[in-house]
Amino acid sequence: MLKLPINSIICDDCLKALKSFPANSVDLIVTSPPYADARKNEYGGIHPDKYVEWFLPISAELFRVLKPQGSFVLNIKERVFKGERHTYVLELIMKMREQGWLWTEEFIWHKRNCYPGKWPNRFRDAWERCLQFNKNKKFKMFQEEVMVPTGDWAQSRLRNLSKVDKTRDESKVNSGFGKNVSNWVGREKAYPTNVLHMATECSNKSHCATFPVSLPEWFIDLFTEADDIILDPFMGSGSTALAAIQKGRKYIGIEISQEYCLLAEDRMQKVTSQKVIKWSV
Repeated sequence: MLKLPINSIICDDCLKALKSFPANSVDLIVTSPPYADARKNEYGGIHPDKYVEWFLPISAELFRVLKPQGSFVLNIKERVFKGERHTYVLELIMKMREQGWLWTEEFIWHKRNCYPGKWPNRFRDAWERCLQFNKNKKFKMFQEEVMVPTGDWAQSRLRNLSKVDKTRDESKVNSGFGKNVSNWVGREKAYPTNVLHMATECSNKSHCATFPVSLPEWFIDLFTEADDIILDPFMGSGSTALAAIQKGRKYIGIEISQEYCLLAEDRMQKVTSQKVIKWSV
């Protein structure tokens, strides 16, 4: 019987490691795979034209191991290739839908402290995609866990409500969406937007593409409960695993680089007394 390596760092190729996992066994997948050719020295480089072909066997295994009500959050961004944005992310979305994935939502991570620079035909990148995929239309989601302060707009907008504000205003394009502004009178918190304003991770100089722990933490709050299992198949320095520990969840991290496995292990052992590393052969 296949056994799930709970609270482990697996230093191995993720496709090989995933094949040893039982089906329908993890609650949430949050990961940021290597971008196409963007960090060739660290990851070996995947040509943009080959990216979809490379990723699809991995996404098939992720589909198999994700629980029916789980979610998969894929942090990714198209790179510039030969002077234009490559389409491999869009192509990947379409192919994953053919695999059975539902492309439920697209969150934007706004990197508040992106580095300044100058390019001849574009400005600096200040955002990345966080694509949400699901196996079913009904999935676990705890929206109240990520509510934010209502904000200053409520002081003026809700002070004098019109007649229209006191009834449900249906969408004019027949989308099924609508709003009743009066529902928010007296409320201190509101649901957030799908734009996440978070600074990049600057303290970890040993890894070239560390996203902030707050990013997986936000999705862990939104999509999981205590003791749920969080998987990161491209763990890097362990930010997702660290977020899982801090949120009272279980984790599994897979990383092919031994250097990054050791870095992640060091980060884990600073917050837990458990032995956290498992070398896969």
